[in-house]
Amino acid sequence: MAAIIYQKPKSAMQSGRALTDHWILEFEQSEARRPDPLMGWAGSGDTQAQVRLSFPDKETALAYAEKHGIAARVHKTPPRALKLQAYADNFR
Repeated sequence: MAAIIYQKPKSAMQSGRALTDHWILEFEQSEARRPDPLMGWAGSGDTQAQVRLSFPDKETALAYAEKHGIAARVHKTPPRALKLQAYADNFR
């Protein structure tokens, strides 16, 4: 079982940073998705890919993965770049 630990990003539809300080542990897919013969939806028999665990910080998520023998990779959070722009810059 392999997992990915990352910090939850801000949604494109959200202006604030609420709930972006949580860390998520998601399991990687162990088998490829295939289309369902009846409906055509993509699916697989891998139920671990449906599990998302939320943790308050990265160390807690790593401790959980180590305790349960899960090989986990940590994706680093990209730095936040502020785009400082005045309204008047739209007319230049």
